[in-house]
Amino acid sequence: MTDRGLTLFDTQIGPCGIAWGDRGVIAVQLPERTEARTRAQLLRRCPHGRDATPPAHVQDAIEGIVSLLNGEAHDLSAIVLDMDGLTMFDRRVYEVARTIMPGATLSYGEIAARLGTSALARDVGQALGRNPFPIIVPCHRVLAAGGKVGGFSANGGITTKLRLLTIERARTSDTPTLFDGDSAFAFALRPRRRNSS
Repeated sequence: MTDRGLTLFDTQIGPCGIAWGDRGVIAVQLPERTEARTRAQLLRRCPHGRDATPPAHVQDAIEGIVSLLNGEAHDLSAIVLDMDGLTMFDRRVYEVARTIMPGATLSYGEIAARLGTSALARDVGQALGRNPFPIIVPCHRVLAAGGKVGGFSANGGITTKLRLLTIERARTSDTPTLFDGDSAFAFALRPRRRNSS
């Protein structure tokens, strides 16, 4: 058996966890209600893991995750993942999801279309629900049809998904916000000129 390590680390959204082996990152765990629960969930995904100091490449992954959760646009696509034991379909879904940059989103159907047929949208959603690498494989950036939020299997469900999308400044609909320069709200907030006559 290969050596497997794990550690918890602090982020803007709470303590996250990461597990790794000789072939890359094995799992990432988003915060649970308590740190002990976060550790327990990580151990479920990596039962032979032991607390360890992360090697340099895992420390780089941790720093990237922390930066991203601090609202910095950080590309995590170079982080090596150990996908042993995952189906080929799940691997392909995760590879497409990793191309979605911070602040952007795709729908389940759009990922399915990139895999060859939009009829697989539900299967894409199920694969993302099994995602062992949240944040690195940004399943939170995948929405349902029509810009609807869709599901999210991490603790907190869609509230957590929306929080992650907000941190990344992602648009989840075409509805104008107060911060859009061309919205009716922005127009209403513009100072009005007084007639100088």
